Amino acid sequence: MSIAPPSTRAALPVVSSGPAIDYELVLDCVHCGLCTAACPTYVETGNEADSPRGRIYLMRQVIDGKLDLDHTVKGHLDLCLNCRACETACPSGVQYGKLIEPFREHMEHLEPGRSTAPLSGLQRWMMNTIFPSRGRTRLALLPARLAQWTGLDWLMRKSGVLNLLPKSVRTMHGMLPPLKRHYGSLPEVLPAIGPKRARVALFLGCVADGVYPQTNYATAKVLQANGCEVWIPKAQQCCGALHYHTAQEDHARKLAADNCGAFGAGGPKWDEIDAIITNAAGCGAMLKDYGHITHGRDGHETAAAFAAKVKDVSEFLYALGPVKPTHPLNIRATYHDACHLRHAQQIQKPPRALLEMIPGLELVPLNETELCCGAAGSYNLTQPDMATRLGDRKAENIQATGARAVFTGNVGCLMQVQRHLAKAGHPIWCAHPIDALWASYSGEMPSELR
Repeated sequence: MSIAPPSTRAALPVVSSGPAIDYELVLDCVHCGLCTAACPTYVETGNEADSPRGRIYLMRQVIDGKLDLDHTVKGHLDLCLNCRACETACPSGVQYGKLIEPFREHMEHLEPGRSTAPLSGLQRWMMNTIFPSRGRTRLALLPARLAQWTGLDWLMRKSGVLNLLPKSVRTMHGMLPPLKRHYGSLPEVLPAIGPKRARVALFLGCVADGVYPQTNYATAKVLQANGCEVWIPKAQQCCGALHYHTAQEDHARKLAADNCGAFGAGGPKWDEIDAIITNAAGCGAMLKDYGHITHGRDGHETAAAFAAKVKDVSEFLYALGPVKPTHPLNIRATYHDACHLRHAQQIQKPPRALLEMIPGLELVPLNETELCCGAAGSYNLTQPDMATRLGDRKAENIQATGARAVFTGNVGCLMQVQRHLAKAGHPIWCAHPIDALWASYSGEMPSELR
């Protein structure tokens, strides 16, 4: 397909109906194909329509009225993980995320409920009601925690009782990692240890706080150890990623406004906050996108100011200059790049640099580290077949390193990787880099290494 040269672009049609896409973004793709090797679905299927340039071609043809938005086209677009690896690979700077997201929103408007149609009623209820709430997620996980701690979970597995539960429940149960004790609650303000170097606000997240509470605790303690006063706003809400990626953009914008208010964005003490810290790649990418999702709407300037202060914890510590940890972790480890950290936020070096500071830790490279593990938010629920293929592929690559630990900076990745390694009979320590860093600061070794 030929692309009009820049001099003639003004004569091309402007999208006035259909998906809310800037047509110029479509034209940025020159269909060179350098994105195909980075696309997980294309690598798995070899189907051009399952590649980024193929999907952009389909979207343009639909916008131009040359192709019907039929079941086949929707299927190819649905199979996209929105991992944005194509953006990292693209020499033309195509902003693929700004194409696929509004196009999916358009499909949702044409067919309300289609984005969550593959889910059971229970899964949809949990996605919309439980997961976006930190408190409700923690409460919902309480029976699973008790079952794991008492051995009831093991007994249910061995006896086959789990097989009597609905498939949707078994699926979600199978995704759960071993659950650690929740820290309870942290003070609203934690003082800096040593000379104060910064004042930061900590974003706790929802599912991440319920499933991996030890990581939020470690994040707060590591920030303190690096001279940061840590403020934890009590009124903070879900980042909105689950809603945004299932085409519920109005709800996502409401949550964005709520968080701007909770963190005092644009308020009298806004300048006192040096950064808003998050430890979950998916949350971080969403928080940094608040300016984009509110563009042209009320509150845009406030949302953009909020987004400008958001930093991944590794990004922030790397720029601050981290205090060197002292307690050794004598293990061979590898690192998997969470898609929304490496591709959406373009953060690659900082987490590796933090891990390499730890005495005794040998960090070895991971083949296809930039390839999605198949978690992708709710993708492993809505597209279980492709998610399984990618999860197995990632587990095989991790096993090949001979590592005793694998680190990654996102809750979904951790759950997916841990699940597929256990399935392969190769359980190892799966953790956030900040968990390893806190162990080296504190000398408190995780149970997986004892």
